[in-house]
Formats: sequence, structure tokens, C-alpha cells
Amino acid sequence: MHDERFPGLRRRGFLAATGAAALGTLALTACGADGTDTDTDSGTKGDGGTPKRGGRLRAAFAGGGASETLDPHLANLFADVARAKALYDKLADYGADLSARPRLAAEWESNKTLDRWQVTLREATFHDGSPVTAKDVLYSYRRIADPEKAFRAKASLEPIDLDASRATGERSVEFVLKRPTAEFPNVLAAFGAYIVPENAGKNAGDFDKMPIGSGPFRFVSFSPGRSAVFRRYDAYWEGAPHLDELEFVVANEESARVNALLGGQVEYAHELNPTTARAHEGKGQIEIVRLRGSAMQAFCMKTDRAPFDDKRVREAFFLIADRQELVDGALSGAGVVGNDLFGKGYEYYAADLPQREQDLDRARALLKQAGAEKLKVTLDTSAVAAGFTEAASIFKDQAAKAGVTVDVRMGSKDSYWSDILDSGTLSCYRSGAMPIEAHISQRLLSDSTTNATKWHHKDFDALYQQAQSTRDKKERAAVYERMQRQLYTEGGFLIWGFADWILGTAKTVKGVETKAPANTLDWARFDKVWLA
Repeated sequence: MHDERFPGLRRRGFLAATGAAALGTLALTACGADGTDTDTDSGTKGDGGTPKRGGRLRAAFAGGGASETLDPHLANLFADVARAKALYDKLADYGADLSARPRLAAEWESNKTLDRWQVTLREATFHDGSPVTAKDVLYSYRRIADPEKAFRAKASLEPIDLDASRATGERSVEFVLKRPTAEFPNVLAAFGAYIVPENAGKNAGDFDKMPIGSGPFRFVSFSPGRSAVFRRYDAYWEGAPHLDELEFVVANEESARVNALLGGQVEYAHELNPTTARAHEGKGQIEIVRLRGSAMQAFCMKTDRAPFDDKRVREAFFLIADRQELVDGALSGAGVVGNDLFGKGYEYYAADLPQREQDLDRARALLKQAGAEKLKVTLDTSAVAAGFTEAASIFKDQAAKAGVTVDVRMGSKDSYWSDILDSGTLSCYRSGAMPIEAHISQRLLSDSTTNATKWHHKDFDALYQQAQSTRDKKERAAVYERMQRQLYTEGGFLIWGFADWILGTAKTVKGVETKAPANTLDWARFDKVWLA
């Protein structure tokens, strides 16, 4: 069986869109954070010498089916964000250390009380030749903050009083904040906070018919759930891409992405599983790139409904998990164990908390206290991400040893991420890299739009605001540690590991970043990659 949507790929059995992938990723670049060239020693794969101009790179990603859109404020899946990054820019983005780096914002400066920030824009143009102005920035942020919409970056932009904020010049913005915010640059770098031209998206389908951004590539065509073609934007503020064209091809099956790469139908395959990587690493046919410990791996417990509305049950599940067995079995050892906290190794991570180990006796005692001795629970999973189905099977066996019956339910790859956001009680979950502050603002505040664990605690929200408003970094770190202790004790994320992020490229692809964590500035830097 072949797919008529890919006539050029049918001989190799290239499978098309039926699934999705949650936000997380790999990194591509031929430039360091400061714009200087990097080589293999400093974090790029394949010394291709002087970058060569020209050619079309075809990149295979899992996608979101027929409902896909190029609206950058709705970007959530890997493919969404990679496409958005090619077409658009943000004011800032995260460097390899997860600190905010200037992008469309050339510089920023706060007043002494941290409640007003002046942002100066660099000289940049949209694809229609018009300049990127302060009015575009304010329009973009106000669109994201629309109370009637559920745009991804809305919770991150919450500290800004957008009614009071104003343009102080064509390329300068004064952001007035609702409270002092020491880490305001993280807000500018928030996931999904892309800058679009003023009035963009006023008409239905605008972004999918002729999107105009200020990114390194401009729009050619888009077929939701199938492909998108972009062309080099020669006037890009950071320098024109090396490639002539970039094509995103949707292929949800990992085997389809690998076969297309091996068959020469694509030059880049996003998200390979560890067994595939081992089979091809060092064999010379394709290049394997590993970004160590990039993707958080977790089980997501809904804290607002039975049985996980009882924190004793949540603690029992923390103690049921044999994390090393999950890393070894679900990830084939390609990762490290987690400790129920996001951001291992990142700034503010509470590394002093004791590593949680499996304790079945204590788990059984907690379940008995909670009146849940013969608990039965459904675990939602899907082949939407590497290791998910394996992790579900392993955890089912681990839970049985504590007297818990876990029924594994396979979900649709096409709708899994939207399905588990509100429905069910327990699900497989993952995330790519972001600052711990951003993880909290997007997933753990009462009004966060992607609050999958339904963690609603006003005291926790207040601590977040306190951390944001604390100028002294050491004092701010103490607040973040207090928040993480609460999550460690009674949170809804059972974070069992951090997986290597694995991708494959053709031997001709040069300048692939190997050291930047997933979701940082140098992720999906297709403008810096070239074909030798």
C-alpha cells in the first residue's frame, strides 16, 4: 500500500500523517550562540568545511494530521514549532544554558523596581519587505493574550499589562508589568511567543494560505498533515540560509522516516528510537545525532480526580516506579533516571532532594491508608513517541507488584496530545527542554493552558509570583526550591527519566548541532545547515 500524497516516495513505502509528537526536539546549527562558526569539537556533527549554498533539504517529522496549521501562536508539536521557527522570530530565545538570548530584541533594560522594561528591536523586515515594528510586537502579544483563545504562550505573557504597555518609537517598546519580574527576558523567549505582522490572522485561514513572518524562510506551499515548502529569505536579518529550499514532510511512523532517509527520499529524519540508532550508528550509511538527556519522560497523574486527587495515591505511584528499569527497558538505556522534577541539570533544579527509589512496601501501605488497596487505573499511551508503549507495559508490571491493576489503553497518534490534556486519569507524557520557570508557567499554574496534571494550587501560584519578583538570584533560587519540594512530595508528574534525543541525517547534511539541549535557540536551525 502506498500513499498517493507522496508519489515520489511510494516505492519505499513512505507512510504519511496519522500522528503527532509533543514539544521537544533536537538541534541543528552551524553557528554558535554568538554567531561564530562551530566545528565538530565544539558541537557540530560532520565537518563539511565551508558552507555550501543551494539545494533543498527534505525533513521528515511526525505531524498533527489534517488539523495542522501554520499559525505560530498555536505551535505545539515538533513539526509545528520547526515550521514556525523557519517562518517567524521571537524577541528572544533560549541559549544552550537555557538563558534568554536576544533575537528580534537587540537589547532590553529594566527600571530599578523591575516593573517596566524597555525593549529595543533590531532592524529586521518581514517577508513582504515591511519593517518589524513595536506595533507588530504589541499586536502579536495582545493576540496571544486573547482571553477567548488558548494560545500556548498566554500563561507566560501573563505578567505583562498589555493595556498599559506602549510603543515608544518605531523600534522600541515599553512593557509595563503587573508586578516586578526579575526574569522578564524569559517571557520574551516563551514558547509560541512569535512576532507576526500587525493584523495578521484577522481572517480565517490567513496563516495557512500566505503566512508572512520575519524568519529565515518564506512561504511557498502548505498541505496540512502532508508537507510544507519554504524558500530562502535573502533579506533575513541574521543572514540568508545556505539552503535554497526547505521541505517539511509529515511521516508519523518512525519506520517510515528511517526508510525514507535510508532510501534517499529525505535528508533528515526527526526522532529515531534507540534501537534504530544502535542499528545504524557508525555503519556509514547515515549519521546518528544524540542530544543527551534532552527529553523528560513521565507519567502524568490528574490531581483533580480520583484516584489521584488523594496525594497518598500519588506518592504510592512515585514509589511503585523502578526508574532504572524504565530507562533500560523503554529507552534501551539511552537516558538517565529522573526524580519527579523537571529540568535535571538546569538552573534552579533542586538537585539536593534524595533520589527516589522503588519501595513497594511503603507504596502498599499508602494505598491501604487511602482505601485503594485493590486499585484499578487506566494508563493512556500511544505509539506517538518513542518508548511510550514500552514504558506503559513495564509500569503495568511494576504496579502489579504493589497490588495495582493497570489497564493500558492505546490512543490515536493523531489526537493523543489533545485527548490526554483533559481526559483520562493517568497517561504517558514527555517534554523537551525549557527553563524551569517556563515549565512552571506553562504547565503548573492554575490558569496554565497546558496544565496536564490539573495542578491547581493558589499557594503555588503565589510562590511563582514571589520568585518572579525577587531580584536577588540566591533568594529567587530558594523560592524555586520550595516549589519543587512541594511538587516532589505531592505533584502530578511522575518523572522517571530523561531520554537522549536522537535524529538521523544523510551523510551530505553538514553543521548539525550535537550539544545544544532540545528546544533551545539552535534547535531546528535549518537556516544554518547546508548540503555538501
